[in-house]
Amino acid sequence: MFIYHHQLRVRYGDTDQMGYVYYGNYGYYYEQARSEAIRSIGISYKEIEDSGTMMPITRMNIKYVQPARYDELLTIKTWVPELPHRIILFKYEIFNEQNILVNEGETQLIFIDAMTKKLKTAPPILLEKMKPLF
Repeated sequence: MFIYHHQLRVRYGDTDQMGYVYYGNYGYYYEQARSEAIRSIGISYKEIEDSGTMMPITRMNIKYVQPARYDELLTIKTWVPELPHRIILFKYEIFNEQNILVNEGETQLIFIDAMTKKLKTAPPILLEKMKPLF
């Protein structure tokens, strides 16, 4: 299993009138953590796309446990539970500075050919980096 921890500080613009992270921003937080998780194994989303593979999200599930607040330093635990084939699943747990769970979720992405937009298997350049982690 591949696990990565990403930290980010809640910006003022990320919050609602109550000072809580606006619910719609958690998808952006997942995206940041997911991108940095991939980068941590030595490859970037750009390299995957340049190789001819796109990775659209086909599902996102979110569970709001308690609010995150302005200026908190959040830690996003991101993991991939199994080696991808045609689908890659990312799971997330977001913790505040007191290490209290505030949010959990998952995103499912598929691999498609950039030209034909047809479903394909995970690109070799990604699998090469991920296989040693499983």
